[in-house]
Amino acid sequence: MIWSLIVGALIGVIAGAITNKGKSMGWIANILAGLIGSAVGQALLGTWGPSLAGMALIPSIVGAIIVVGVVSFFLSKANR
Repeated sequence: MIWSLIVGALIGVIAGAITNKGKSMGWIANILAGLIGSAVGQALLGTWGPSLAGMALIPSIVGAIIVVGVVSFFLSKANR
């Protein structure tokens, strides 16, 4: 369980760094984005590639990028 949270946090940090939204989200949001993004990415792309803590890394990162992008889009719309 703790290992999954650590891997989810790393996936969220990578997705935040790629989208330049990671600094504004915070650690808890990065963990959630990584875990939710992992589920989304594996549902869309499957479980190919290297795996860590039961999460396929490449689809998980792609899914987390999607999650971070969608969340930041809606948050920017709500702040206007």
